Amino acid sequence: MTERLFTADQAATLDDILRWRRDVRHFRTDPVPAPLIDRLRQAMGRAPSVGNARPWRVIRVRDCALRAAVRAEFCRCNDLAAAAYDDRARADYLRLKLAGLDEAPEHLAVFTHTDPAEGRHLGRRTMPETLRQSTAMAIHTLWLAARAENLGVGMVSILDPARMVSLFSVPEGWEFSAYLCLGWPAFHDDTPLLHRAGWQENREPEWDER
Repeated sequence: MTERLFTADQAATLDDILRWRRDVRHFRTDPVPAPLIDRLRQAMGRAPSVGNARPWRVIRVRDCALRAAVRAEFCRCNDLAAAAYDDRARADYLRLKLAGLDEAPEHLAVFTHTDPAEGRHLGRRTMPETLRQSTAMAIHTLWLAARAENLGVGMVSILDPARMVSLFSVPEGWEFSAYLCLGWPAFHDDTPLLHRAGWQENREPEWDER
């Protein structure tokens, strides 16, 4: 096998991509070219997965009625979330832009197959949650690949998973994992919007040693 060593410049580029990888909520409406979508699909396919099971299932949401249904579900869940805060926090919450559903040209609904034949249960008999972790790593791989193409990704997490499963009429055993907005960012920023808005500072988590 040929040894593959990366340069310091390549390591710096990856660090730059990680720093500028943000959860994007402000998009331009320009379409994303089909060859670029295909490159992102291929990049996602290179993500690690338990037992090489590759449990993620992605639906590219093109239907306007389906998109509208997702937006309605977001609004319903967002209203419930806002109601859970006290008056001051609710006002702060309602000022946040938490989704790019209206502007993003591409929507991706991501599901996890919770018992795929692929992988033959390798590595997941005692930790079945590794299937969900595999999907999460695939999403992150897509996210970084998109950023390297100067695209942005935003995850819409204010949705009810059971309703999303029903809305998309997915096969039995598919579990809702994420709804992603994808497109060209309206602006670029290396600081999380929630930090800038004063909701939550961007703090480095501590590493423990034992």
